[in-house]
Amino acid sequence: MSKNVLQDTKDNVKRDQVIGAHRELLEQLFDDHYKYRWRVYKMNFVRGIFFGLGSVIGATIIVSFVIWILTLLNVPDNLIESIETKQSQTVQQ
Repeated sequence: MSKNVLQDTKDNVKRDQVIGAHRELLEQLFDDHYKYRWRVYKMNFVRGIFFGLGSVIGATIIVSFVIWILTLLNVPDNLIESIETKQSQTVQQ
């Protein structure tokens, strides 16, 4: 019987140590070590604005470049002609 009590005590101590380790890990993860949170918020806000602005400018440049390449290959003219042909075929049916 004393072996069971000893084993239960060891299991309880081990479980308590694991729970304590998990709690300490969570506290370390969420402790940000910043005195002035408003500076962090402001910096992240500015970073977000520049990220969004850069994304829009980058997408505009890429779309413009793709359209320029397509115009060099006369794809828009061919595309418009094929759409008009399909429209006229659909109307005639």
